Amino acid sequence: MNKKQARNYVFIDGQNLNLGIRELGWKLDLKKFRRYLEDKYRAEKVYYFIGYVEGNSLLYKSLQEYGYVLIFKPTFQGPDGKVKGNCDAELVLQVMIDYKNYDKAIIVTGDGDFGCLVKYLIEKKKLLTVLAPSFTKSSWLLRQSAQNKYIAFINGLKNKLELSKNKKKRVP
Repeated sequence: MNKKQARNYVFIDGQNLNLGIRELGWKLDLKKFRRYLEDKYRAEKVYYFIGYVEGNSLLYKSLQEYGYVLIFKPTFQGPDGKVKGNCDAELVLQVMIDYKNYDKAIIVTGDGDFGCLVKYLIEKKKLLTVLAPSFTKSSWLLRQSAQNKYIAFINGLKNKLELSKNKKKRVP
């Protein structure tokens, strides 16, 4: 299969990506990341799964301008006061809805809950890679499911993909 003709789709677990990178001490420039996905993986469509929070319209607008297709999950406030909105089911569902439309899938998460999806996509020869925030911010189950050969880590791309200091104030 010619790389230029490949139809690769990316499915991003937004909360896992954001928290995983922040726990490493830096912020991901989502505009650069979108370009990276296109250049490195020939990403034709990039889904970003995110909990909908009132007041984040600037973030959502920016993501759409960068070329992400947003899939929202309603959120709620948990007993601890934290906003919650797990998008795992939506991500898996979208992978299956689009199954015939892409040649290969790139799953961006460190969450072990996606282990069965990763195994399935490998069996069907539909997985290009799993991109996790880092080895330490990825589940053992996910790494095992990806057979340690279908997984890469974003933390090594900090110099390329870190949000510069002057942009931090403009986009949340």
